Amino acid sequence: MLPVYICEDDGMILAAQREFLEKQIMIEGYDMQIALCSRHPQEIIEAVAAHPKRGIYFLDVELKDESMDGFMLGQQIRKFDTRGFLIYVTSFPDLAFETFRYHLEALDYIVKGNTEKMLAGMHKNLAIITERMCKEQGEQKEYFTVKVLDIVRHIPVDEIMFFETSVRTHRIELHGKNECIDFIGSIQELQEQFGEYFLRVHRSYLVNVNKIQELDLKHREILMENGEKCLFSKSMKGELLSRI
Repeated sequence: MLPVYICEDDGMILAAQREFLEKQIMIEGYDMQIALCSRHPQEIIEAVAAHPKRGIYFLDVELKDESMDGFMLGQQIRKFDTRGFLIYVTSFPDLAFETFRYHLEALDYIVKGNTEKMLAGMHKNLAIITERMCKEQGEQKEYFTVKVLDIVRHIPVDEIMFFETSVRTHRIELHGKNECIDFIGSIQELQEQFGEYFLRVHRSYLVNVNKIQELDLKHREILMENGEKCLFSKSMKGELLSRI
């Protein structure tokens, strides 16, 4: 999971950026997480130094009342993260050439004078980063798309533990790595959609075989990687043993 850092000296803009990024990460199912949002570059440096790994950085250039600007901050980040994605957000478009002077290899340069355009630029960069990461990994992640109220979610298939029929008619519960989502659906249709990836182990459960941690043959229970349990029918014992 890619950590996302934001350094912005304007509190209102910082809050808007954070809210927007959190929403986009959730809606699009990006493999990212907000690690730190701060008005102070030193806090960003300390956080990256404490947990050095490839990350995403949305950095303001003009950091008022601070000992360094965004370019100097980028230089410090590069000491711990040489492959991270630096995106500069500023009110001064004519400073773009500075990223080259500092040899920072920035991914993009976003002007923040117009909030709508700024957020659109941030959204574009998340998509670019996701596409680049997929290419680097040599594979395209598969997603399951589900509508929850007025929000469309894209859930990575490899993060789904199992589907369970809900006590409510025509409702399904998706049990993910870290969440449970209730939506309208049919377990029979899901079984046909996923085919070999998932196994109908019980009339109420459709299980991701690759996420099974262990089988309790005595109580006919399946322990999943996230610690959750589901039941399997007696007739599925042999099939399960042959698949795991």
